[in-house]
Amino acid sequence: MYPAEVHVWALLIFLAKGSFEMSWQSYVDNNILGAGMAHGAIIGAGGGTWATSPDFTLSPEEEKILIAGFGNPANASATGITANGVKYFTLKADARSIYGKHGDGGVVAVKTHKAILIGVYDAKLQPGAAANVIEKLADYLIDQDF
Repeated sequence: MYPAEVHVWALLIFLAKGSFEMSWQSYVDNNILGAGMAHGAIIGAGGGTWATSPDFTLSPEEEKILIAGFGNPANASATGITANGVKYFTLKADARSIYGKHGDGGVVAVKTHKAILIGVYDAKLQPGAAANVIEKLADYLIDQDF
C-alpha cells in the first residue's frame, strides 16, 4: 500500500468504526511489509522502537550507530551498518537516507523529522523498488510533520 492508499484506508476505517486510530505498527504491516519488504521497523529519531515486524529487532547499539550515521554519513559509509545482527555494506549514506547491501538483499533507512523508517528486502524485491517504498513513506510522514 502506498501513501495515497493510506488515506483511503484510513477513511474507510473511520467510516466503519466512527473513529480513527492509525498505529505505527500498521505503517510497518501495511506500508512496509505490505509493499514486499521482508522486514521493517520504525524507530524514534532519538532512539526507541515504535513498531517492528516479527523476528526483527534492532539492539540499542544498532539503533545508536544507525542514528549517528545520519549525522555522520562518512562514518556510516566507512564502517557499514548493522540491523537485526546482519552487517550491511553501505551503498549510500547522507543526512536523509542510508542504503546497505548484504548478499541478495539489503536495507533502506530513511530519516523523517521524528522517526527513522527501516526496510529490509530480500531477492524478491529489487533494490530500487525497496528504496522507493521507504522513501515515499518517509515523504508522506514528513508532509504530516513526522
